[in-house]
Amino acid sequence: MLNWHIVAICQHLEAVTRGDITRLLVNVPPGSSKSMIVSVLWPAWEWGPCGRPSLRYLTTSFNDAAVSRDTIKSRDLMLSDWYKALWPEVVLTRTGEKRLGNTATGARVAVAFGSLTGQRGDRFIVDDPHSTEGAESEADRMRASRRFIEGGTNRLNDQTRSALIVIMQRLHADDISGQILKRKMPYVHLLIPMEFEVERRTTTSIGWTDPRTRDGELLDPKRFPRAAVTELQGMGSFAYAGQYQQRPTAREGGMFKRHWFAGKIIDASTAPKTGLTWCRAWDFAATREKPGKSPDWSVGLLMARQGRDYYVFGIKRMRETAGVVQRTVRDMAEIDPVGTTIRIPQDPSQAGVAQVESYVAAMSGFPLKPQLTSGRGDKAARAQPVGIQAEFGHIYLVNSGPPDEYIDDWIETFLDEVCTFPAGTHDDQVDAFADAFNELALGEDTPFYSASAGRRESLAVVERDTGSDFGDNGDNDGGDVGSLFSRSQGLAF
Repeated sequence: MLNWHIVAICQHLEAVTRGDITRLLVNVPPGSSKSMIVSVLWPAWEWGPCGRPSLRYLTTSFNDAAVSRDTIKSRDLMLSDWYKALWPEVVLTRTGEKRLGNTATGARVAVAFGSLTGQRGDRFIVDDPHSTEGAESEADRMRASRRFIEGGTNRLNDQTRSALIVIMQRLHADDISGQILKRKMPYVHLLIPMEFEVERRTTTSIGWTDPRTRDGELLDPKRFPRAAVTELQGMGSFAYAGQYQQRPTAREGGMFKRHWFAGKIIDASTAPKTGLTWCRAWDFAATREKPGKSPDWSVGLLMARQGRDYYVFGIKRMRETAGVVQRTVRDMAEIDPVGTTIRIPQDPSQAGVAQVESYVAAMSGFPLKPQLTSGRGDKAARAQPVGIQAEFGHIYLVNSGPPDEYIDDWIETFLDEVCTFPAGTHDDQVDAFADAFNELALGEDTPFYSASAGRRESLAVVERDTGSDFGDNGDNDGGDVGSLFSRSQGLAF
């Protein structure tokens, strides 16, 4: 089914045919028909309709199966009665699974990316040079990048007129696309993510601009409707950000490293029971998910401190309206340990003041602490203190059971997000994580609402209840990720 992104790829290949582009980098999601367009149809189009059967193609991909598949498809197309009737001058003399030739000395040679030695072409097509597994291996990834950087242009017949096309999904920040971009190599970059991001809207040298206008607008709603995209996001934020959004970051993260949490996921039965100071920090989005949109999440992260160590006991995560979010904040306060500080963000605008007043009224009986969102540095700066503690092994994630048997879904989701920060799709959990830690570790000196009395006091004179008695453990209808307490009410603390 024809979609605008297919037209966009074709327009850029036509520019290559005209000689307007000699270096082209295309990043598109899997399932975008990229191999069919670039490796199968384009060579047949240039040989036949364009009347250039003498062109020689060198095509490559990460393994033999992929290069053979596309060679066979291209061969079968040019041997079809339909093609031969329209362009009888294209006569194939070689019809192998990796090599095609014609009577005008044109050729299409296909080799696995690791076997690029000696061959050259007027068109060098690099189609997915990394496998998903190979891109995860630093040695394999750097070997492939070095092979491309040091030898890619050597595969061209004419350094000024021959064309080099790289088309791929992003798999790692340091994959071949990443190397091209970091080195500022003179490529025209056609970037098409699955979900539109306004700040990354692409315009290329031929005058093409991504036609989408709304954040979250889908690439092809008929082929990839919102339900299908939501299912794809289940692969994890790292994989989705790279392969589908073309915005990869190292799985080990920029600020947070995944291996810092190795051995730090603990069974709830072994978590501390006494001497804990508690905080649930919220980050608000107050937006319900809608078709064509991928809004941020409202997140409430429950953390406790004992001495130098910090324990994340659970996360409440939802996409809902402001009213539903406010009711959920109250519901979670009911089941969190007595004395838990409830920290919420406060926008400095008049609307932010009104929101806080609304929360003060709704949270009667609970210690509520608004924190101004301005004047606190950027997200990365706010997350740095908790990042340091994670690196030195002071952050624990509390699993509802033995971690060697299973890991709670909320922990997997949390690690996917924090370990792709700051390049991930969402950072709501990171914000709540940082705010909870900063509250417990630093006790940031901001006004504190003793909501039961409806007055503001200084933190310096408010005595916190560091016990761990539970409040009302009522039922929690929950979102997709819940607090440990809402699921494990039988725990003895």
